[in-house]
Amino acid sequence: MKKFFLFIPLLSCICFSAQEKVIDTVFLFDNQQKSSEKTQSVLTLKNEDIKKNATNLSEVLRFQSSVYIKENGRGAVSSPSFRGTSAQQTAFIWNGLNINSLFLGQGDVNNLGLLDYDQIDIKSGGGSVIYGSAAIGGSIHLNNYTKYNKGFQQKLFVEYGSFQTINSQLVSSFSNENLSVKFSAGLSDSENQYKIEEKDYENFNGQYQNETISLEAAYKFSNRNQISWLTQFVDGSQNFPIFTENGNKTKYETSSARNLLSYEYNSAKIKNIFRLAYLEENFDYFADIDGPKSSGGTGKNYIIKNDVTYQVGKQFNVNLVGEFRKEEAQGFGSGIENPSRNVGSGAILFRYSPSEKLYLEGGIKKDIIENLTTPILYSFGSSYQVSNWYQLKLNISKNFRYPSFNDLYFQPGGNLDLKPETAYQGELSNNFKYKNLTLNVMPYYIYINDMIRWMPTAKGYWSPMNTNKVQSYGLETSLNYKKDWQNSGVNFKLGYAYTKSENLETKQQLSYVPFHKLFGNIDYNYRWISIFSQAMFNGFTYTSTNEDLASSLKEYLIINAGISVQPINHYTIGFRVNNLTNQIYETTRFFVMPKRNYAINISLNF
Repeated sequence: MKKFFLFIPLLSCICFSAQEKVIDTVFLFDNQQKSSEKTQSVLTLKNEDIKKNATNLSEVLRFQSSVYIKENGRGAVSSPSFRGTSAQQTAFIWNGLNINSLFLGQGDVNNLGLLDYDQIDIKSGGGSVIYGSAAIGGSIHLNNYTKYNKGFQQKLFVEYGSFQTINSQLVSSFSNENLSVKFSAGLSDSENQYKIEEKDYENFNGQYQNETISLEAAYKFSNRNQISWLTQFVDGSQNFPIFTENGNKTKYETSSARNLLSYEYNSAKIKNIFRLAYLEENFDYFADIDGPKSSGGTGKNYIIKNDVTYQVGKQFNVNLVGEFRKEEAQGFGSGIENPSRNVGSGAILFRYSPSEKLYLEGGIKKDIIENLTTPILYSFGSSYQVSNWYQLKLNISKNFRYPSFNDLYFQPGGNLDLKPETAYQGELSNNFKYKNLTLNVMPYYIYINDMIRWMPTAKGYWSPMNTNKVQSYGLETSLNYKKDWQNSGVNFKLGYAYTKSENLETKQQLSYVPFHKLFGNIDYNYRWISIFSQAMFNGFTYTSTNEDLASSLKEYLIINAGISVQPINHYTIGFRVNNLTNQIYETTRFFVMPKRNYAINISLNF
């Protein structure tokens, strides 16, 4: 597959070009996302934002959101933390579908095909009524959209950076009034060997590679009827870094296939979206990089989902969502044989807007999961425009996560008596706006019961148990300023998060939850020149459950900067410096991140 990507620059030379037309229709695969934005905090990153941190999704989230990323070295195994919760309490949503692993119960951050998405939405707070299991601390939405009436378009992005790193993407599309077709292919590849002399650290065996191919097609039969198909294949390979050159080399390989068929009917009173999907995940672990695989697994998810909204007058609508999943798996070297389970759910949501100032919504959901007792979930949200400069939003919900196949069946240790985690959350968002300046101040609270943790047993192995009660509370703030002039413009974003997340039994902070995180991004453009800078401060962080100071991570401040120029139409050349001040830092204990490094890129749009 890798050889295919060597032809990307050649393909760009034979692509068609056409004069741009006015966009007739943009079709979003995740139809619930806009409703979520009305009562919860949603940070939207466009494709151009994503390319500022084209190395991997970890970098995007680290520098452009309040999410904490725990990464075992650059490009390696990585996990997110929203508001002091765990990676298993974060839902990854691909075009409206939950794609967390059936085995691990979480998303594989650096193996998700970063450049393949038109938009990434980062939603803080619970959302299990809409998005299902694991949407407790927050959710990360990987979205694509379909454009009509644009003719032929071709885009090529190629970046080369330090440590022999290549990031590239080719997109080729055609659309008219009724038909839209898009093909994209991406590659991320790095030898990833770097040294930190001050720590006597070298990132041996750190190579990684990620390949993505996607195809989208949509056809409008009429203004009311549309059918679409979206398929994505992602192959990833990560070597696990070792600390000595002669150490035992290991690696992890993964592949995913995601297929989604949607039919949409849209009239003045009824909007119905019917979906059929097939998701497959494969992974293999090699305890010896040159030997046969030591363990692995294949997970398959068959999904039927229907989402219908009925408009009752201009102010009120009812939304019914039904979903059925058939989950199957086959393990290798883990004691997991051939587990399967049926998962069904039904939700009803009410949305009411009696005036332009007030919006109310409420929802209730019941999941029926084979061999598990599940709670009734609910959500309530509202927004009120107090004045032209102040808006108030409230959101409360009950959310959950059900055990993964590893939690239930891994041998030794799997526990068939596990109960789902349940969580209650509330947040109050205060939005202020003055001319081009917006400020959001949002306190929140989360309580988690029956948290699933792997604990040592008297028999000498680890086993998952429903143990801790956890509370997490804090404050998230964001400040945005955007101003455009005739030949120039500036866009400034600043975010801060304070997080207190503690085990209620020990009264101690959870591991890998920093008390403070601050991030900022500023963009300035003048005619054909654009300059940007990013800064991210991460506060003191415990790496153990007993608040051990000796093993904690020190605070650090990382600054990136970049410039891009467009010498002629359709061609853009960029240069980026990462870790400008040569800071030495770790996001996971023992795995040191690179010092100052560089990347140069070129973008072609036809």
